[in-house]
Amino acid sequence: MLKLNTTSRNLWLAMGGLLILAAVLPNWLSFLSTVALAKGLVVLGLVLLMRTGLVSFGQGLYYCIGGYVVGIAGNQWGTTDVALLLAMAVFAALLVSAILGLLLCRYREIFFAMLTMAFSMILYGVLVKSESLGSTDGFNIAPASLLGWQPAVESLGTYIYLLTVIIAFVLLQLMHRYIRSPLGFAGVAIRENEIRVEYLGVSPKKVIFFKYVIAAVLAAIGGALTALVAGHVDPEMAFWTTSGEFVFIALLGGTAHVVAPLVGAFIFEMIRTFAFDLAPYSWQMILGGALLFIILFLPKGLWSLLPNRKERGRA
Repeated sequence: MLKLNTTSRNLWLAMGGLLILAAVLPNWLSFLSTVALAKGLVVLGLVLLMRTGLVSFGQGLYYCIGGYVVGIAGNQWGTTDVALLLAMAVFAALLVSAILGLLLCRYREIFFAMLTMAFSMILYGVLVKSESLGSTDGFNIAPASLLGWQPAVESLGTYIYLLTVIIAFVLLQLMHRYIRSPLGFAGVAIRENEIRVEYLGVSPKKVIFFKYVIAAVLAAIGGALTALVAGHVDPEMAFWTTSGEFVFIALLGGTAHVVAPLVGAFIFEMIRTFAFDLAPYSWQMILGGALLFIILFLPKGLWSLLPNRKERGRA
């Protein structure tokens, strides 16, 4: 009989709970949860790079690509099927990341971070100047369909939420297995001592290139899901502050577990929502204070509050 490990069992339980909540969640919380899960997938790719010792300030590039592919395909090409839209977003991210990754895999530390942000800002500048794509205002996207079925507009958000939960579950399972694989551990080894990794016959550039492409695909899926639930895209998706939010969430949740980015994304969205409601002109100060608290008292993120299995065994 097949036995599930602790992480897989917890992921199954979490997915079951999220699916059940779809029947009782109010519309605003369902929307917020969908956005949080989508952004959590973007941060999951960022965490993969951070475990390799690299920080990307340009994940907004692929987040925006995923969103705009969904918008352009729906409005200009008449494509509204969710599966096809996600496939197109993934293909676009693969194509762009494969080209840029050949350059970026040669750089480390601040040079990698600044180059990623530069490419994201180039896309932002192009979109701002594109009047056919709505310039700074962006544009609305056509309602999505599911395998040829067009749900009612008022219930579309619930179906997108359910789809996001399922996609997040599948990707979390895959990423958990990847991180625990030899290629996943190679990233940690590169962070600790890249020269020794080369002595072992492993190419750090190839490892980083592969991780960069994975992170790009995850970001594009997150951007596509965000566009589907929001019904609108704009150039702010590629702006550096959006990429900064992803770094903020990564620090908030931590990098020790694949679920940590999703937990951090949900808490981030909740803090920002209520902070904006309480102090619409100074909500950034509340977020800044939360980040300062995390850096000072929880440098490994909120996930570090949970004891790991080794510590429980000692107890």
